[in-house]
Amino acid sequence: MLLKLVSTTTIIIGLSLASLGSAVAEVSGELILEARYFPETALFSNQEELYSSISAEINYFTSLMGNQDLTLSFTPFVRYDQHDDERTHADVRELLISYASGDWEWRVGVGKVFWGVTESQHLVDIINQTDFVEDIDTEDKLGQPMVNITWLQDWGALNFFVLPYFRERTFAGVNGRLRAPVVVDTDNPEFLTTTTIGFAPAQYESEIETGHVDAAIRLSGTVANFWDYGLYYFNGTAREPELILQNSTDGPVLTPRYNQIHQVGLDLQATLDSWLLKLEAIARSGNPEDYQALVAGFEYTFFDLGQGLDIGVLLEYHHDTRGQSNNAIFQNDLFAGIRLGFNDEQSTELLAGGYLDLDNDSAFFRIEGSRRIGSHFKASVQAQLFDISDVTDPQYFIQQDDYVEFRLGYFF
Repeated sequence: MLLKLVSTTTIIIGLSLASLGSAVAEVSGELILEARYFPETALFSNQEELYSSISAEINYFTSLMGNQDLTLSFTPFVRYDQHDDERTHADVRELLISYASGDWEWRVGVGKVFWGVTESQHLVDIINQTDFVEDIDTEDKLGQPMVNITWLQDWGALNFFVLPYFRERTFAGVNGRLRAPVVVDTDNPEFLTTTTIGFAPAQYESEIETGHVDAAIRLSGTVANFWDYGLYYFNGTAREPELILQNSTDGPVLTPRYNQIHQVGLDLQATLDSWLLKLEAIARSGNPEDYQALVAGFEYTFFDLGQGLDIGVLLEYHHDTRGQSNNAIFQNDLFAGIRLGFNDEQSTELLAGGYLDLDNDSAFFRIEGSRRIGSHFKASVQAQLFDISDVTDPQYFIQQDDYVEFRLGYFF
């Protein structure tokens, strides 16, 4: 039903807007069947071993009023999950009107912006909220209402962002895997605690809550033909919530609290023949504490080792001044990985890597690969393994959530 609704809405909006100009609309998308199998016994009674789901995303793009510099893009997304009601959700990833004139570009609507250069963590990426029910790797993002103005010059670009509405992070439900022992409540239960008055599904430091207007400015460019850089300042609502334990009629739950922060961020990448040198660093002030963090490392690629095979070796180090707290997962960690690119007609790729906590020896490993099948299909597999024995590790609760995920996607 949800798939039919999103598809119908896309067609109606697309036909209506395309009629404003003579340009032919471009439509593409994907339909993905997914199965996650968890071989170990679940920690919590409501969890299952096998989770199946289906997702769809459609990309619609057209120029408006016959003007190639005035365009509209629309990307709705929807997922239905077999067991986890919180993972069954829909979102507008993008609904943007864009206009380009000379050195200036304007974008208004709902969009996605990505910042970052490292493989294992994107510290500097802050504009969009994470769609955490999709995957714990934080790569999937919710659409963000925005006004974005870009000034383009020979030396680079200056971007201004006004973000008039805040999106709350999604979390797995009581029947989902990869969750904390206490569910993060994103609904609206009635609380019985005498200390909780006027409880809302989420708490905010700002009195106007989701209506707080966030802002960011970013300078980016290239120096000496091999250093790519980005430097920004952000003022607004933190995308990562502080989780507060409270009691509800159904037992204890975690309530997300979103604080106001100031953050500066820097990303650097140097391209030196087969070497990529990478750095992401941030400094944040605001509740619950001020801190600094960085991830730095390199990727070295051995090109064309036979049959078109490329092999990339990755090594990255993580540091966070908060230490081993619930909010600092990568406080003193090392990531190592290998990337295989076969450069074949089927676009076969494989990435394998692991994280090691240098303080408590906790580790987790991730393997993901994909291969195109014909012109419209793509198969992918992903495995996640956790080796966490230290009960003080903030990820201890997912120690029995090793899983293998299979995907079959149809692309058009």
